[in-house]
Amino acid sequence: MKNVLIAGLMALFSSANVSGQQNGLVVRIAKLQIDSAQLENYKAALKEHAETAVRVEPGVLTLYAIYEKNNPTHVTVFEIYASQVAYQAHLKTTHFIKYKTSTKDMVKSLELVETVPIALETKYKK
Repeated sequence: MKNVLIAGLMALFSSANVSGQQNGLVVRIAKLQIDSAQLENYKAALKEHAETAVRVEPGVLTLYAIYEKNNPTHVTVFEIYASQVAYQAHLKTTHFIKYKTSTKDMVKSLELVETVPIALETKYKK
């Protein structure tokens, strides 16, 4: 089942056009700066949230979270949603609200960047 889902997502990503608008994808980047004293707690909360969102929400296609090697308090999250409706639904889920509530005092700054995809290709598999 997991391989079928991955294959489907790869086909969806491969078919994304330059504007990204015709297929309705919502692609965002969240740039965060985390309080260094709370970094491990933040990473654990983000990992739990991302795993849950991808597992239970059909409209959450991708949530990649990384931190800068030389500046680990700088976290970037790359998000792909199937549609604006899927994104709005995600914001109302219990796991998202839990994540936002539990990390609010850990996040020193947050910048949300709206993007337009050019190419969304991957070979990555867990």
